[in-house]
Amino acid sequence: MPRKPVLHRILGITVLLLAADAAAEPVEPFFARRTVTIIIGYTAGGSYDLYGRLVARHLGKHVPGQPTVIAQNMPGAGSLKAANYLYELAPKDGTALGVIVESAALEQALENPAVQYDASKFTYVGRIATSNNVFMQWHTAKVQSLEDAKRMETSLAGTGPGSIAETVPQLLNAVVGTKFKLISGYPASSEAMLAMERGEVDGASSSWAAVKVGKQAWLRENKIRIILQTAPERIAELPHAPSLGEIGDTPEDKQLFALYASGSAIGRSLLAPHGAPAERTQALREAFQAMMQDQDFIADIQRLNVELEPLSGEQLDRLVRRTLTIPAAVRQRAKLAFGR
Repeated sequence: MPRKPVLHRILGITVLLLAADAAAEPVEPFFARRTVTIIIGYTAGGSYDLYGRLVARHLGKHVPGQPTVIAQNMPGAGSLKAANYLYELAPKDGTALGVIVESAALEQALENPAVQYDASKFTYVGRIATSNNVFMQWHTAKVQSLEDAKRMETSLAGTGPGSIAETVPQLLNAVVGTKFKLISGYPASSEAMLAMERGEVDGASSSWAAVKVGKQAWLRENKIRIILQTAPERIAELPHAPSLGEIGDTPEDKQLFALYASGSAIGRSLLAPHGAPAERTQALREAFQAMMQDQDFIADIQRLNVELEPLSGEQLDRLVRRTLTIPAAVRQRAKLAFGR
């Protein structure tokens, strides 16, 4: 009996030594025999999935050791389920990456109870592109503008408590008096848009990239009316749809909407859990930058007709940290709007 604690200590030391050996293993042989998994916080069909799978097709050949890279969807809570998984449970050795909602840091700053991560501790690998989420109404809906939505109730498909699809309409209802009725439970924008087409709801939201790639017939046949874009300013392709950066009557309200618009700069980005050895983090960041210059990758971007606006992991990290330091008055205004 007295030997058991000694045995446990020996086993514990052995495990620590093995972990230390794994952490000290050179980058190339480590990745050479492993699979890297990109966790995508939404179902297939939207721009998060589109960009996540695009990276999965091209990143591996630029990582030392050329690991296999696969994409895995993990929808739930507007991608906060995936964010929490990456933070708490995913391997912290460089073999787990993620593509999650652009407002993940903002949801932490505004004290969303679904947040169980610290966005400042994620490892940011790089941004593929900025984003512009749009809110649309089906052509038969009575509400065809934000002004209409202030006068009449209209139903919108919601995709989770951390999603742009739910937080922005909630803010609009609380701050400017729109009457959006959220119908929650849709896993991602592809299911939300299908529900709109079927007549289950009047409207839905998605990224402009996903709409212009996947719903060209809708645009050509005027099946939808885009009533809001979440970019700080109107983009040239959508000159008639108001931007989130235009909304708000008071300085605090304008700052609040501007915060959500600022998520456009974080856009569709790749991150990893905290705690990976520094040399593997550096290798992943360098591989990402090399991928941005890869002619096969660029040809894939052009074939899909989506944006490419890369940003380094270091620059992305600074953007996230800036988001986390919002003024107390704006945080309080948001908490009131969301009833937190």
